[in-house]
Parts: sequence; structure tokens; C-alpha cells
Amino acid sequence: MSALYWAASDSLTLIGRNVRHTVRSVDALVTAVALPVMILLLFTYVFGGAIEAPGRYLDYVVPGIVLLAAGFGSATTAVAVNEDMTTGVVDRFRSLPIAGPAVLTGHVVASILRNVVSTALVVAVALLIGFDPHAGVLDWLAIAGLLLVFMSAISWLAACFGMLAGSAEAAGAFSFVVMFLPYLSSAFVPTATMPDGLRQLAQHQPITPVVDTVRALTAGAPAGSDALVALAWWLGLAALGCAGATLLFRRRASR
Repeated sequence: MSALYWAASDSLTLIGRNVRHTVRSVDALVTAVALPVMILLLFTYVFGGAIEAPGRYLDYVVPGIVLLAAGFGSATTAVAVNEDMTTGVVDRFRSLPIAGPAVLTGHVVASILRNVVSTALVVAVALLIGFDPHAGVLDWLAIAGLLLVFMSAISWLAACFGMLAGSAEAAGAFSFVVMFLPYLSSAFVPTATMPDGLRQLAQHQPITPVVDTVRALTAGAPAGSDALVALAWWLGLAALGCAGATLLFRRRASR
């Protein structure tokens, strides 16, 4: 119990450290808060009139924007982890009685908290400009749970990439990969409108079932098998990312 208590206490301390870093960083705040809103407005008012989608395009695209914002924001964890690993911060932590896993937990949980705020802001702005969801309380709870799994998976995978990258600039490449994936999914246009080869890729990559599930739930419709596929993808990726990040951290920290 004592070891568990100290591990939890160390994790809370490092979560607070990373949250403070985010609040004090203008670049991080703009990325986490302003960028998702700008993308929402861009797709709604610039591209929305030219794209055909089932129903109103705003209702169609908001789930995609939410996933794009959550994924991109979570992926920036790679840079924060890499900076800790390459600037000697972890070496200083090793000289203190800090539980090793708390360092990664601090980054991942802080990332999730940051992206919860940005996601809530995107939804709030979407409501102000006419987004009309028909989700019930249970639907919203299901959406929240699925988004938390998605954010956790991306954050843990980003932590892995951050420890493998040789510099913060290289670690930042992970966020561009994650930001690009939603464009090759059903996030912004129906996959049926895509050419054959691209349609197959879009229908069978991990972003599409999450977007389709969130879109169905916001419309108050049953998510069907998409929800199970989405959970299978992202729970598996979260477990893989967590195990990989823990192993890599132990190897790097023991050098």
C-alpha cells in the first residue's frame, strides 16, 4: 500500500508539472485550443458548401474535427517526452526517490486533461455555430469514454515515439502523421466518394470506426459494430503503447 501511495503521489506531482508547462507555453496553448477551432471554422465555412455529405455538413464534420483535434493534441506528447529524455531531466529524476512509471504517467494524463479541454471547446464552438446533436446522456457518456480511450492510446504511442526519436524536431513528426490520418478516413467526406484503392484504406484504418461511432452517437443512432471495432483497435493500441513506453523508458533510464 505504501509503494502504491508513493507512486500515485509522484504521478500527481508530475501531472501538475506537465499541466503547468502547458499553461505557461503560448505555443502549446495555441496548438491545443485555437488550432482545433480554426480547423472547425475552416471546414464549415470554406469547404462545407462544396462537400456533399448525408444531412447537414456541420453535423457530419464535427465528429471528425473532434477526433482530429484530440489526436493531434495527444500526439504532441512525443515532443514533451523527448525533451525530458534528451535534456537531462530524467537523469535528475533518477537521483530523486521518484517512481519511474510516474514520469510517463505524468505526461500521458496531462495530455488527456489538455485534450479534454480542447475537445470541450470545439464542441462548444460547434454548438454556437449550429451543430445539432441528438445524443442522450448515455450517448454522451459513451462518446466521452471512447474519446478517453482514443486520447490515451495516442498519448502512449506518442511517448514511445518520443523516446525513440533523436531530437524534439524528429519527435514532432509523429503529430503530423496522426494529423494526416483523419484525412484518409470518413472524418471529412464519406468513404463511398473515394477511389477504390483509397476507399479500402479509409474503411479499414483505425480512425474511421471511431469517427463513425461518434457520428452515430451524436445523431442518437445505434453505433452497431463500429463501436466494437473502434474499441478493439484503440484498446489494443493503448495496451501496446503503454507496454512499449514502459519498456523503452526502463532501458533509457538505466543507461
